[in-house]
Amino acid sequence: MPSNDFLSIRDFSPQEIRRFLDLARDIKAKPSAYARALEGKALALIFEKPSLRTRVTFDVGIHQLGGFSIYLSPAEINLGKRESVYDVAKNLERMVQGIMIRTFAHDIVERMAAYASVPVVNGLTDYSHPCQAMADFLTLEEVKGRSSGLKLAYVGDGNNVAHSLLFAGAQLGAHVVIGCPPGYEPKDDALEWAQARAKTTGGSCTVTHDPIEAAKNADALYTDVWASMGQESEAEARKQVFRPYQVNAALFAQAKPDAIFLHCLPAHRGEEVTDEVIDSPRSVVFQEAENRLHAQKAILQELMKNGAKA
Repeated sequence: MPSNDFLSIRDFSPQEIRRFLDLARDIKAKPSAYARALEGKALALIFEKPSLRTRVTFDVGIHQLGGFSIYLSPAEINLGKRESVYDVAKNLERMVQGIMIRTFAHDIVERMAAYASVPVVNGLTDYSHPCQAMADFLTLEEVKGRSSGLKLAYVGDGNNVAHSLLFAGAQLGAHVVIGCPPGYEPKDDALEWAQARAKTTGGSCTVTHDPIEAAKNADALYTDVWASMGQESEAEARKQVFRPYQVNAALFAQAKPDAIFLHCLPAHRGEEVTDEVIDSPRSVVFQEAENRLHAQKAILQELMKNGAKA
């Protein structure tokens, strides 16, 4: 693999993304076969943002691979203030065999990866959420049998989750449609990269301001919170802007009869999604949440098995 870090889905080839997903599926089916894959190896977990799924799945995942984790809270590191990214990276590379970081600015994980001689995994930044998208497409393929040629409609803010869905869909030949209000589109560079890659895989990546157009005939309908961490001051204003983009029974009815509902969680019920959708038999949000564990185990296995980066 060209990258010994997992910072963005677009850092890999389509074949490499497929390899991660195939490995995740095998690990999920035969967990005992990988119980000693990373025996004795330590993973540092750096959290600048709070988390339920990221914390638990990385913690449990490294243990299930035979390794162990060390949780580092914002108070213990306070990146860039108490200690520089460079100094944290140079300390940790001498003590652990991998670093997972969940933070705000994407350049923090890029600098951590540049400075550290051990693999670095992006647990979330304001720009991308690659481990989530890997779990999303693992779930889509479990339910639908494939991702190539399927329509995945994401309705809501063109945020980090939207970026990673564009990247993953482009890599895997899916048709990703982002339905968002004007002014809340994905970043231009993210969309342009995804559109260029999709041309090589038979997929497509488009943006519309019409939620009905986005949802129409979709195989999967996806949404996320309207105000992410760090955007709390915008929450009330965003509620007014995004209300027409709520995934409710009427919008979900625009998708195919066998469409599934996805959400990266946590969900603000009654805002971006109604109970009747998220609690319906076609909702796979908890299967999707579990798949964070299996997808991330595959990533850790691939990155950490060979030790330090060349």
